[in-house]
Amino acid sequence: MNEDIKTGQFKNIYLLYGEEDYLKKQYKEKLTKAMLPEGDTVNYAYYEGKGIPVPEIIDLAETMPFFADRRLIVIEDSGLFKAAASELADYMKTMSSEACFLFIEKEVDKRGKLYKAVKEKGRIVELSHQDERTLIRWLLGMVKQEGKQIREETVRYILSKAGTDMANLEKEMEKLFCYTLEKEEITLQDVDAVCTTQITNHIFDMVEAVAKQQKKKALDYYYDLLALKEPPMRIMYLLTRQFQLLLQVQELVRKGMGRKQIAEKAGLHPFAAGKYMEQCRNFKKADLIAIMEEGAELETDVKTGRLNDVMSVELFILSTLGRNNR
Repeated sequence: MNEDIKTGQFKNIYLLYGEEDYLKKQYKEKLTKAMLPEGDTVNYAYYEGKGIPVPEIIDLAETMPFFADRRLIVIEDSGLFKAAASELADYMKTMSSEACFLFIEKEVDKRGKLYKAVKEKGRIVELSHQDERTLIRWLLGMVKQEGKQIREETVRYILSKAGTDMANLEKEMEKLFCYTLEKEEITLQDVDAVCTTQITNHIFDMVEAVAKQQKKKALDYYYDLLALKEPPMRIMYLLTRQFQLLLQVQELVRKGMGRKQIAEKAGLHPFAAGKYMEQCRNFKKADLIAIMEEGAELETDVKTGRLNDVMSVELFILSTLGRNNR
C-alpha cells in the first residue's frame, strides 16, 4: 500500500481492517490525499454505518469522474464484509477502471464473497494492534523527531500508564512535548506530571494490589477513581470483567498457549496479555469464579436498593482481599 501511494499506481479497491483505529485513520487520509487533488469534493463520496444503499454506490461508481482521473468512494464501518453483499461483489468483477472503493472495517469474514472479490481485484491490509516493540520504536521516533531524548524504561512506563491505543498515545506525547518544551530529556517525573492513567490500568493496578494483599493501596485506587467522577457501578463492572479475563487467560495458559495466541483468543493487546498472564498466577480458579459470583450478587443488591453503590464496591474489594488470603 505504501508503494502504491509512492508510485501513484493504485488498485481499484482497498480494504483496511483491524482493531487499530489510529492506523486505519492514518492510511485512509494518506490514500485519499494521494488519489485526489486537495479540495476535490466533487469526485469524493463518503458513506458510514450499516444500511448503505448498494445500488446507489454502484451508480456512483459508474458515473464518470469530473475533470479528474478517478472517483473515490470511501465506505466505513458498513458491516458489508460480515454480510452476503453479493450484488456489490458481482459488480466488482466488471467495475469501471475510473472508480476506486476504499473500505474501512473493524471485522471481516474472509470466507465471504465480497472479501474474495476484493482480494482478487484490489488490496487488503490488516491493521491490528501493534506489539510492544513496535510501539516503543514508534514513540522513540516521535521523540527523536522533536529533537528530544528519552530512556527506553520511560517509554515502557508511558505504555503501562497510558495504555496501548495509538491515538491516545499520540495525545499523551503531545502533552509531554509541550510540558518539556525547555528540556532535552523526557523523564519519569514528566510522565507522572502530565500523562493520564487509563481507567483500565487503574483497575489492573487495583487487582494487582488485591493479589499482593495490599488493602490500603487497593482502596486508594478505588477512591482515586471516585475522585475522577467514575460511577461506582462502572468500576464494579470493570473489576468483575478484569477477574473474568484473568480466568480466561488462566485457562488458556493451562492449555499451553503463548502470549500471541492468548492475545488473539481473549481479544487483548499482546502487551496486556503478558501482564494478565503474570497476574492470573496469583489466583486459584475456584477463587476467580467465586469472586465473579460475589460481584454479581452485590450488583443485584444495589439494583434492588439493599445496598449503597459506593459501599458495594468497597465490600467487593475487601471480600476479594479476604478470599485471596484464604
